[in-house]
Amino acid sequence: MDNILDKLQAVLEERRQASPDSSYVASLHAAGMDKILKKVGEESAETLIAAKVAEFGGSLDDVVYETADLWFHSLVMLSHLGLSHKEVLLELERRFGLSGIDEKASRDA
Repeated sequence: MDNILDKLQAVLEERRQASPDSSYVASLHAAGMDKILKKVGEESAETLIAAKVAEFGGSLDDVVYETADLWFHSLVMLSHLGLSHKEVLLELERRFGLSGIDEKASRDA
């Protein structure tokens, strides 16, 4: 599983250049940010529902599946903006060791 985000980023960039008729990722990019954000929103809602159902005995596999969809579409969104997972990981690394309360306070200042 090492470097799966790097591998996925490479595929996303390759498919971004593909024909929208032959690639789901290319079709999302061709449709534009509104379509991409709609998919991120849909996947977010599906993830939330799966998690709530899992809390009451539903499938944890569904939570993993929906979270993977959410992450995928979030990566497409980042790609559309010329960003990658690396910027997000750097931000998480920056926050590592900070309390959530302190980190939030630094943004509010």
